[in-house]
Amino acid sequence: MSGGNEPAEDGGHRAPPEQLALIRETVRRAEVPRAKPRTWRGAPLAGELPVARVLVDKGVLHLDRYFDYAVPRELDADAQPGVRVRVRFGAGRHRVREGRREGGGLVDGFLIERLAESDYSGPLAALAQVVSPERVLDEELLGLARAVADRYAGSLADVLQLAVPPRNARAERRPSPEPLPPPPVPGPGSWQRYERGAAFLTALASGEAPRAVWNALPGPEWADELARAMAATLASGRGALAVLPDGRAVARVDAALTGLLGEDRHAVLTADAGPEKRYAQWLAVRRGGVRAAIGTRAAMFAPVRDLGLVALWDDGDDSHSEQHAPQPHARDVLLLRAAQDRCAFLLGGWGCTVEAAQLVENGWARPLVAARERVRAAAPLVRTVGDGDLARDEAARAARLPTPAWQAVREGLRHGPVLVQVPRRGYVPRLACASCRAPARCRQCAGPLEGRESGAALRCGWCGREEGAWHCPECGGFRLRAQVVGARRTAEELGRAFPAVPVRTSGREQVLDTVPGAPALVVSTPGAEPVAEGGYAAALLLDGWAMVGRPDLRAGEDALRRWLAAAALVRPQADGGTVVVVAEPTLRPVQALVRWDPVGHALRELAERAELGFPPVSRMASVAGPPEAVAEFLGTVALPREAEVLGPVPLPVTPPGRPRRAGGPPPGEHWERALVRVPPGSGAALAAALKTARAARTVRGSVAPGAGVWVRVDPLDIG
Repeated sequence: MSGGNEPAEDGGHRAPPEQLALIRETVRRAEVPRAKPRTWRGAPLAGELPVARVLVDKGVLHLDRYFDYAVPRELDADAQPGVRVRVRFGAGRHRVREGRREGGGLVDGFLIERLAESDYSGPLAALAQVVSPERVLDEELLGLARAVADRYAGSLADVLQLAVPPRNARAERRPSPEPLPPPPVPGPGSWQRYERGAAFLTALASGEAPRAVWNALPGPEWADELARAMAATLASGRGALAVLPDGRAVARVDAALTGLLGEDRHAVLTADAGPEKRYAQWLAVRRGGVRAAIGTRAAMFAPVRDLGLVALWDDGDDSHSEQHAPQPHARDVLLLRAAQDRCAFLLGGWGCTVEAAQLVENGWARPLVAARERVRAAAPLVRTVGDGDLARDEAARAARLPTPAWQAVREGLRHGPVLVQVPRRGYVPRLACASCRAPARCRQCAGPLEGRESGAALRCGWCGREEGAWHCPECGGFRLRAQVVGARRTAEELGRAFPAVPVRTSGREQVLDTVPGAPALVVSTPGAEPVAEGGYAAALLLDGWAMVGRPDLRAGEDALRRWLAAAALVRPQADGGTVVVVAEPTLRPVQALVRWDPVGHALRELAERAELGFPPVSRMASVAGPPEAVAEFLGTVALPREAEVLGPVPLPVTPPGRPRRAGGPPPGEHWERALVRVPPGSGAALAAALKTARAARTVRGSVAPGAGVWVRVDPLDIG
């Protein structure tokens, strides 16, 4: 290469000065090694806080901790706490180059904090990429996610997968709306029907944090009442969050909030909105542009700024329980948020769960109920048809439907639509005394007794103990009963009995939201009942024994909740509204329905569970899996000293071709399940012991394919 202005050797031609300067600059750049993105080999580190503490998106329990990474100078501005990052994970100490650890696969993660130095003494790998400068994780949401993971023996990464929706670049680029000034304080509206309703709204509007369990009156006003509670919280300058069981309930509260406050005052977080719209709504809440949010189960983690109220409607609905690990329940998450943010709490529904009754019983929350005369004025007339009526009724023996039910349907169709609630297929009743209908329970642990084969000895569904000489402790009887009436056949007979009346169905295949107020038969499964314009003229609740007799601790509570949800859609008794329930009138849930007294039913259930040590008075966890895996796990876990192990017992085998239930065995496999019970105050120790044991099994490599165990804290279905 020739020098500055010396003659060239190629025929006297000389290179232009600009070209020579470019060549010199290229040589100078080649002498300095360039950093390689994703490994940032040779790149200088950030001048301040050069260490990033990262939570990698690995749901395995033994990796439920933070890892330190070096921050390249090029990523210094964007690598802020709360952003999504990508890092290389899995490289060993032997893969070190120029003082940096290299290798490993790229995984997603969250940057938790920036540090001046690391506690780790070895070389650090560099951040591979800042996915987006959007800070989606703050200290408040991180603390909530950690509390949920500890309560349910899960990993923080799994909880954050539920709490933070997937990124959508187009939604992220769009600006969120600017925050609006607080709205005016709403009027009490129909809250005046409740004894402390107006005072509750006043406390919310003044910035206080009241906690209440709300037993809503029958009728459609509940959506407007919930919207007014949220509006009163917004008027105090704070945020509000409401979680509802399904999209239909969300749509009703959405319409009520829009009518009360106008557009752009709240965000709707549901899966039906699509990933882009849902993420845009979530970002509007996260950025503080919207101070109120409503949605289904995933909205329980919505990052509402300055949270003043968390509300939950119908906490007994199964949809409030997350099916993905670690399977938290929306009620418990919102209770954690109320304690963490010191905000107001509202738990509402037509029914009352035992957990809600416990909140009132221990003084944590106040009851929000109406006077008895208002309840009687708003509720329909409830009639019962028991076994004695069926035995004396020739029509019932022939058509599986008693005469009073036929008469109620015929009379109701003269004035409007009639709702017929039919239990889902697959309900399996537990055994009960044939004389007094008291459930047959184990003398060892009070679990439900089951008779799996004809002539076989009774066996407890919890501890597996056989019962060879059972007798009823209530009446002394020795005969047992189990009966299920075919729901599909009954619905078909109703259609044939009223051929001139249109029949609409609402269920798993198609769920109706509303139906006209004209005469029609509306056959629905529990939870899918549409709202009728002007209310139903009558309702028929079939197969009550099948609902009350399910082999589950919550069978009576759940049956009453479903009956109340259907009966609440019927017109008041003064307007001719009638409900006929085909169930034994002596059963406790039926009596509570006739009196419209879900609170009294829940309090009696709570007293019985306290005496027997059942949840929610105790904490419980289930361990399910192949028999060898369950036995190994129970042999290695360091349970609290006061823990009691019930079982294991065999689980029903999933038939081939049927969908696998959460926590159930794969089709054709034989699993067992054990229940671990601890007294109050030991739930945290139980969750920690289960989490430690699962992590240790993973580290030892003792989990062979198909030999894992399914651990769930506070399972809904315990038999």
